[in-house]
Amino acid sequence: MLGASSSAPSRRRTASPRRRTAGVLTALGALVVAGGAAAQAATPATASAPPVAAAAAQHRVLFDNSKAETAGNADWIISTSQPDPLAQNPSPSAEKDWTGALSSWGVALQKSGDYALKTLPSGNTITYGTSSALDLKNFDTFVLPEPNVLLSAAEKTAVMQFVKNGGGLFLISDHTGSDRNNDGADAVKVINDLMSDNSVDSTDPFGFSVDALNIVTDNPRAIGDSADPVLNGSFGKVTGSIIRNGTTVTLKPADNPAAKGEVYRTGYSGTTGAFFATSTFGNGRVAFWGDSSPIDDGTGQSGNTLYDGWNDPAGTDAALALNATAWLSGAAGSTGGDPGGCTSAQLLANPGFESGSSGWTATSGIINTSSGEPARTGAYKAWLGGKGTAHTDTLSQQVTIPAGCAASLGFQLHIDTAETSSTAYDTLKVQVLNSGGSVLATLGTYSNANAASGYAQRTFDLGAYAGQTVTLRFTATEGSKLQTSFVIDDTALTVG
Repeated sequence: MLGASSSAPSRRRTASPRRRTAGVLTALGALVVAGGAAAQAATPATASAPPVAAAAAQHRVLFDNSKAETAGNADWIISTSQPDPLAQNPSPSAEKDWTGALSSWGVALQKSGDYALKTLPSGNTITYGTSSALDLKNFDTFVLPEPNVLLSAAEKTAVMQFVKNGGGLFLISDHTGSDRNNDGADAVKVINDLMSDNSVDSTDPFGFSVDALNIVTDNPRAIGDSADPVLNGSFGKVTGSIIRNGTTVTLKPADNPAAKGEVYRTGYSGTTGAFFATSTFGNGRVAFWGDSSPIDDGTGQSGNTLYDGWNDPAGTDAALALNATAWLSGAAGSTGGDPGGCTSAQLLANPGFESGSSGWTATSGIINTSSGEPARTGAYKAWLGGKGTAHTDTLSQQVTIPAGCAASLGFQLHIDTAETSSTAYDTLKVQVLNSGGSVLATLGTYSNANAASGYAQRTFDLGAYAGQTVTLRFTATEGSKLQTSFVIDDTALTVG
């Protein structure tokens, strides 16, 4: 993107020679509208074999605005009305009917009649497998338009599982150093971190990495492939794009042979200099674009210096964005990251401990019928701690959470203590571990300071781990003096 830097909010240069004329706007606008109205049923399931989708089905696209996409001079939103752009204008006919530098993209999709669009607003968290209406399982494609905040571990898991289970992921970068909110992470770092440090597959899952470059200006050209649906889709033929401060990716086909360069920087081909690239992962699809300038339509919220790359005659960026959205949204029969529903079930073995230690891995003797700490129901419970000496007790069970499911861990907890201080001397941690034994998340921590009479229900959302085999572990750690008992009963891991 033009003019972004790591020390100050991005400011783009005025590029009037490259700005569209009114005639170009009219002509290209007509092309986008006409192309958008063409049959989306031709969206391909692979790069060479288009399936036929049901005519009434709409492709569901979620645009992210939770990762500082409007920081500095960026305005990467389809509308200021979020999550639903239709609240701003239910029947948009022109880009300014919605406010945002991506409004042309959104309006073109909306006018086609084949897409249902939403935005994940600032302050929200990216999730997969939860009951939220904005959860990724409810969408076919997720667009990350120049994210400027690192995704959390749970968010990276959510995104990767979404793609693995059939979702489409549109990654849009900018040049290195374009840290618009000055938090130490630009889009190059955010995207590379997503691919290289996640709990699903960190071994170059998409077959490419983002180059730490700042290419000031270039007009990359598309490869010659008349059968490629991204370059020859229903929204028009793609001949090239534009770079106005951007970057490229290096392809690594040995890691993922599906990685493909679609549009290349001038003088480059093969595995280097790919400005627009596609790939697959699991049942899903991925597209990458190395600059946010091509998606910028030059209109947006006041106070931003924007540049109309969407209609720049040096590229066919509108067709590229729209064709790629159509291709991504057609993955896995347009079911997105939801593989087709989830059967309601309780997954934990021996959840109330009435079969003793069966199904659980536990410190010897903690699953018992002792009257010192009675069970909430039945005869058995898990009694961690209560010794008054320095030691640790653990209770764990491995479980596989089905892909596409909402998942919730619940249990009853009673805490009894001889401590009189509010200082946390003795603790109980509730954690999720991966198959290798590494801690993915600490769901909750309790201590002697939380002691109370009776049992209390505790519940945690595990939707981010759908499609994974994880271990749920309770760890009680006591100090060397007074006892604290952590008593657990009536556990449940429910999906549905």
